[in-house]
Amino acid sequence: MTGVLQSVNQRTQLVGQNRLELLLFRLRGRQVYGINVFKVKEVLQCPKLSSIPNSLAVVRGVSHIRGETIPIVDMSMAIGLPGVPQEELATSFVIITEYNRKTQGFLVSGVERILNMNWEDIMPPPKGAGKDVYLTAVTKIDEKLVEIIDVEKILSEVSPLREDVNEELVSRSAADTKRHLPVLVVDDSAVARRQISRCLTAIGMEVITHNDGRQALNYLQSLTQDGSSIRDHLSLIISDVEMPEMDGYTLVTRIKENPALKEIFVMLHTSLSGVFNLAMVKKVGADDFMAKFSPDELAERVMELIGQD
Repeated sequence: MTGVLQSVNQRTQLVGQNRLELLLFRLRGRQVYGINVFKVKEVLQCPKLSSIPNSLAVVRGVSHIRGETIPIVDMSMAIGLPGVPQEELATSFVIITEYNRKTQGFLVSGVERILNMNWEDIMPPPKGAGKDVYLTAVTKIDEKLVEIIDVEKILSEVSPLREDVNEELVSRSAADTKRHLPVLVVDDSAVARRQISRCLTAIGMEVITHNDGRQALNYLQSLTQDGSSIRDHLSLIISDVEMPEMDGYTLVTRIKENPALKEIFVMLHTSLSGVFNLAMVKKVGADDFMAKFSPDELAERVMELIGQD
């Protein structure tokens, strides 16, 4: 266990092409879950928690960690399972993460190990699993199913973000009567796709969505198989970084090495704000990067980009 705790901080800076490192953990039961190490700031034994009056039951309290007051969310309760009993808190663990520009801790029963994997081995959740499932992907390790948690869905319920675009921006966009081509949004989280689509629709943009990089690349290639340029079909692409089968870095690389696709503007839009590697963005050829999720920032940037056409 000590090795796991020590290695998390060392590995959060790792960025590889179409690879990820999964931190494996357990809740109450034998099922193994995973979270991308890039989003992990620290793993520690559950510290002393202070209660918050009138907070949701899923928020077990706050803790002062390295000069910061951090809410601690019971991961089991957040996905609809029984929470960690009070008497087991001292032997439980907290995974400190950074998502969408905020730091929070997730209470789990146990932390196992870190595995380096290829995104091609990470698959979308089974079809028919339903919209209420808290998963973005699944994989198999040692013949056992590992479920990768949709943290953005959890946070949208525990601490909802503002999703509406400022009225002043909406008014400005309405004044522009120029017809624009659709925006392609690529993200494995249904919550993120909804948030981005709502934002762009508010400023009058048509939105096309895909769930992962491989889906998106196949779609882009189908658009240009007649010899046309991708700029004849889309205004720009907004892509998440971590996605099953093909991550955002690899998607950008494939786009920029294809003559029919390379002229399209690609923005990486990700919750990996705290450990994001700007050098990697430049290496793969992405045109822009924005941390999730500010509807006004995203709307304003898209309006600026389409105004340059």
